[in-house]
Amino acid sequence: MFRAYAALVLLGVIWGSNFIFMKWATALISPSQTVFLRLLFGFLPLVAVAWHSKVITRAQLQHLPHFIVMSVLATSFYYYGFVAGTALLPSSVAGLLSGSIPIFTFLGAALFLPEERPTKQMAIGLALGFAGIALSARPWQGATGVSLVGVLWMLAGSLSVGASFVYARRYLSPLRLPPLALATWQVGLAVITLSILIDFDGITQLSTDTRAIWGTILGLGALGTGAAFLIYYFIIETLGSVRAAGATYIAPVVAVIIGAIIGEDITSLEIIALVLILSGVLLIQTGRQASG
Repeated sequence: MFRAYAALVLLGVIWGSNFIFMKWATALISPSQTVFLRLLFGFLPLVAVAWHSKVITRAQLQHLPHFIVMSVLATSFYYYGFVAGTALLPSSVAGLLSGSIPIFTFLGAALFLPEERPTKQMAIGLALGFAGIALSARPWQGATGVSLVGVLWMLAGSLSVGASFVYARRYLSPLRLPPLALATWQVGLAVITLSILIDFDGITQLSTDTRAIWGTILGLGALGTGAAFLIYYFIIETLGSVRAAGATYIAPVVAVIIGAIIGEDITSLEIIALVLILSGVLLIQTGRQASG
């Protein structure tokens, strides 16, 4: 049990540190190139473990349409939204906004999954979460505040991955596929899709900065994608999906701490927004448990 909780903290730290690695990469290459490299170097450890575990089978090809949808919602567009948003925002604000993922997941479930009946507590949590998002965005500051486009990209990424959880619950959960197989298929398909769609011109610029290239390969790819999936599924198997979601509480805190360390201006607004978002997520999670 101790190992599982240690893994939970580690996953939160990995996810929370991703934002500074995105920042370094997008200073040299485009968001789409950053996403491609992240997925490529994340796919390699995933496919190695999946192959060794023999969880990939030819029979799974019949579910290819579902895998394609998941590769867009839970992988390529989700990561692109976060990378494009982080490129325009302080890493601490981007990390804060990533805490909205469970909020959008709940909203999608309430709208499209009849069995997920929202409670009053969950509704209060939703309101608190969106209040935290509004504080992070600071719309009253206009052009002098944070980038509205960056905020919208972060929210689009959160909405996308939130929708993926609802889609997976509705269409993939009944299939009883091994989670590692699903992760390997969706990341692999995203790598193939992006390799066809993106412009690789200038991608070698990343090699001019040792910090950025290792941050992308190891921080975003091997650790932030490949190892993160493996750790996440270990936590789900050991602690269950509700407790595994606790890693999403840790990531925004880590992102804010890293932002402060590298000299970003962390004001009382960011702290209040962090508290509101995390309180909202906590109310939603515990409200779901109570209603279930």
